[in-house]
Amino acid sequence: MKFLIAIPVFNEEQYLHGVLKEVGRFGHDVLVIDDGSTDATARILGERRGIKVITHPENRGYGQSMIDAFRHAAERGYDWIITIDCDDQHEPAFIPKFVDRARACGVDIISGTRYRQDFSGNTEAPSDRREINKRITCLMNQTLGYQLTDAFCGFKAYRVAALSGLSLTVPGYAFPLQFWVQAHHHGLRVCELPVKLIYKDPNRYFGGVLDDPEARLHHYLDVFHSELKRVARDDSDATLPSFAAALEDCTASE
Repeated sequence: MKFLIAIPVFNEEQYLHGVLKEVGRFGHDVLVIDDGSTDATARILGERRGIKVITHPENRGYGQSMIDAFRHAAERGYDWIITIDCDDQHEPAFIPKFVDRARACGVDIISGTRYRQDFSGNTEAPSDRREINKRITCLMNQTLGYQLTDAFCGFKAYRVAALSGLSLTVPGYAFPLQFWVQAHHHGLRVCELPVKLIYKDPNRYFGGVLDDPEARLHHYLDVFHSELKRVARDDSDATLPSFAAALEDCTASE
């Protein structure tokens, strides 16, 4: 199997060198998507050899970086793509676990989860992020029939061939909401893999209105609901789950 490690980056000069060094230990091809960084990221990447780089001339969003990484993997014949963040909150040492799981199991998505297992060195997630993750994960499980414990972890492995039928267009942080609806609609098989829960900077921001937790939650809900309706509209055989009832249940369970 041919694996690609994809790293979306936006202004991560303080972590980039260390993450690349650790990821490089495992012998897989590495792709960095520089999403319009304005710090020293471009210089650091220019000094590295043996990696591929996609450079956005301006910040286009996390989702667009993922979409570009998926396209790159498909065009170059990779079997699996493993995505890992560059903020030092994902441990590259877990990459072999994703590789082993990909080789051993018949699924299409191996989704990292920070809430299924306690590891030494785990930290606490900022309360607003944990609560939003909890509500969205509950909503996905109720509407899509998943049994996820972490809807937003960016540490994942994807079978590249399984992504070919998806039409992903959400460029920002709400990308996972669209992704999970389409993954379910196309019958992609999912399992979770426990990874460490690491938050080194609880004050990291999203940018713009998404820095407000309430606005961020409503944005996520809007994208999720819109994608559910789009799938039901475009596919006459699809059924629209009861979004309102599921949202009420997940809100009441908090």
